[in-house]
Amino acid sequence: MEYRKKIVLRFSSRTWDKPLVYRLAREFNLQFNILKAIILPRQEGLMVMELAGTEEDYHRGVEYLLSKGVSVEPIESDIMRDEEQCVHCGACTAVCPTGALHVDRESMEVLFDPERCVACELCLKTCPTRAMRASF
Repeated sequence: MEYRKKIVLRFSSRTWDKPLVYRLAREFNLQFNILKAIILPRQEGLMVMELAGTEEDYHRGVEYLLSKGVSVEPIESDIMRDEEQCVHCGACTAVCPTGALHVDRESMEVLFDPERCVACELCLKTCPTRAMRASF
């Protein structure tokens, strides 16, 4: 059975130039889909990716990344919505490429599905009340 997870990798100024993602594919049989990357020479970097493979290979790959000094965080913890600030205007749904933000037609409320979120941050720029927040 395929195990699939979206994660955020944070590289230090010492790990930015290492072929770590290549090794995930080669040594741990993981497929990767890079959703967002900000990697600059000799600086801290960020990569949002989806990894797929067996659950055992996934965990071995994450342990490898951690052993190399890369911070690994699940994507769900990085994009959040402040329920009290959201006025359900729907502006965010117009820019969400994955449908993670969508309108429930019965209640006319905006729903947020963190599992579908790829942390593109378009909702952050669009939300008039700043209800959508990123922790990175």
